[in-house]
Amino acid sequence: MIKFYSSAVPLVVALVLSSQVALPKPAWADDKINAKVDALLKQMTLEEKIGQMTQVDSEALKDKSDVQKYFLGSVLSGGSSDPPHHDNTAQAWAKFYDSFQSPALQTRLKIPIIYGIDAVHGHSNIDGAVIFPHNIGLGATRDPDLVERASRVTAEEMAGTGINWAFAPCIAVARNPRWGRTYESFGESPELAVSLGAASVRGFQGKNLADPTSVVACAKHYLGDGGTTDGKDQGNTECDEATLRKIFLPGYQAAVKAGVGTIMVSYSSWNGQKMSGNKYLLSDVLKGELGFSGFLVSDWAAIDQLSPDYKKDIEESINAGLDMIMIPNAPGKKNNYVEFIKDLKELVDEGRVPQSRIDDAVRRILRVKFQTRLFDHPLTDSAYTDKVGSAEHRAVARQCVQESLVLLKNDKHALPLKKDIQHLHVIGKGADDIGLQCGGWTIDWQGKPGPVTHGGTTILAAIRKAVAQGAKVTFSADGSGDDGKGADAVLVVIAEQPYAEGMGDRKDLSLRQHDLDLVQKAKQSGAPVITLLLSGLPMILDSALDNSDVFVAAWLPGTEGDGVADVVFGDYKPTGRLPQTWPRNMDQVPLHAGDPGADKALFPYGFGLSY
Repeated sequence: MIKFYSSAVPLVVALVLSSQVALPKPAWADDKINAKVDALLKQMTLEEKIGQMTQVDSEALKDKSDVQKYFLGSVLSGGSSDPPHHDNTAQAWAKFYDSFQSPALQTRLKIPIIYGIDAVHGHSNIDGAVIFPHNIGLGATRDPDLVERASRVTAEEMAGTGINWAFAPCIAVARNPRWGRTYESFGESPELAVSLGAASVRGFQGKNLADPTSVVACAKHYLGDGGTTDGKDQGNTECDEATLRKIFLPGYQAAVKAGVGTIMVSYSSWNGQKMSGNKYLLSDVLKGELGFSGFLVSDWAAIDQLSPDYKKDIEESINAGLDMIMIPNAPGKKNNYVEFIKDLKELVDEGRVPQSRIDDAVRRILRVKFQTRLFDHPLTDSAYTDKVGSAEHRAVARQCVQESLVLLKNDKHALPLKKDIQHLHVIGKGADDIGLQCGGWTIDWQGKPGPVTHGGTTILAAIRKAVAQGAKVTFSADGSGDDGKGADAVLVVIAEQPYAEGMGDRKDLSLRQHDLDLVQKAKQSGAPVITLLLSGLPMILDSALDNSDVFVAAWLPGTEGDGVADVVFGDYKPTGRLPQTWPRNMDQVPLHAGDPGADKALFPYGFGLSY
């Protein structure tokens, strides 16, 4: 069972939810848009309506002409669904997007597709785009205005490739760091999901979705995905309804209030019932009680998990309230978009899915498309393409890095270092590896080490830029050699290997022995040891903390290593505060603020030193 949060949280959440923030006018309240939707809906055949409810991964499409043939409402690029020849430049993506939009504009009613992508920490599939810290780092900033600016930059870079729908923000409340998606959460408390989730929605969607640099946001994954037993991805959240509402619902209340256009439904279950088929939570609570007027999209082949009978899965999920179904060619799955369309038409003809439910789903989808002015401007505006990765955008990400770093230990005021230090020795592969800085969901779904993207700055490169002329900076990826002999300080960068989703689930959060040995080797030099940890979660530090004079939780900072150097050399004094309680050992996992024994944590929720 997951644990209750402190009794103070509902008050904090209520204060944030009631804050006087200027909010966009919801789509359902726009009479002109509603008139356009109603007029278009009256002209549509059942086949055209079902097509609007169908979203297909770009790699799963047998032929791009199928967009026209089946009246498809949406195409997406999953984490590794790239343009031909894996050309990930912004220009290639713009052409790729237009190549799917063009056949949609050849349909009888010329209804454009809405194109989705996992822009979860920047437009992170695109080479050269600005990659921001993952959400756990943004949670450490406690800065809604900055989070809004980060999402605005992401939206502007998406506009440069034509793509108009971000599968973000993730507003999961991560209650167990063994969960492989912990870094996609802003933190362990609902107040972070409320304040930062709503800020991200405002950033993506702007003051008006009709703005050419605004994109549709997608709050995810509804509901309770961060509270599964043992932190298992796509697992089962076991709690009563009061706890579900107290911990996991407030972020969605705030997102709906901020005008979020779409919400993605979770793979996970609540007390054994899959969310994709939970009519009470999807229709009664979200659409009814919360007044959500946008549309609900499933996760990647998620409805397939309801039962072995695919047609029954369609019936259950659509009747529960899902409006659009994401259909990839998932491994081991024979079902595809052609079968989905055929089965859903049969279900309507058989009276098992009411025509009214189809009309409601399509009305919601069309409302969002009209609100984004997709009908007026369906193709890429190349005026924005060259702005991808701009210096102005990188400056925002650099500030995000500065504010996200959490200083956990600073014995003898070893930080900040002086820029005129005579000799700084840097060790650890993570110091000079942009892929390790960025983590998962970067170019590839799982991410990978190495020079995965261009335009960013590694921590080592940033340090070498920051030091004064004449200062000596030496580097050893594995700590070997004599280059560090006589160093005035040793900077150690230890890093997790990249991962995403369930691939990151784990039983043990301990640092690798290799990392412990690296810090131990630095300690033997006799110089002050500054350790930076690149990770997506609070890890069991063991001897690494004791052997370090300074310890910094740098999370997964993204492409702008300059922000790390700014903190190391004192151009920015640390302000980050822990978004997760930091456990002392695995016996304390999970542990949250307000829990019995929380005072025995290695570092409490909200902890963070400064200079």
